Amino acid sequence: MAQIHVRVKPKSARSKILECREGVWQVALTSPPENGKANRELVRLLAKAFHIAPSHIQIVSGEKSRNKTLSVPGLSDEELEVGMRKTVEGRLPKN
Repeated sequence: MAQIHVRVKPKSARSKILECREGVWQVALTSPPENGKANRELVRLLAKAFHIAPSHIQIVSGEKSRNKTLSVPGLSDEELEVGMRKTVEGRLPKN
């Protein structure tokens, strides 16, 4: 089970995975950080990047923080890294 560390930037103009800084992925989200909206958007964005169902991604820590750790069962750390990098390079799959 792979884990990913992210820092979210809610209420951004566009939702996208920005870059990795010191092992923490920076993710911009359009949703506000209220009532779990930003968390749901984060999970949907990552699920799309990894071609998996949103229900397969769990927030392990940081549910009410900008800094979060998420687990992605069924993916290796390498697969997770490749998916994130492809997304940053603008190759997010179309659904």
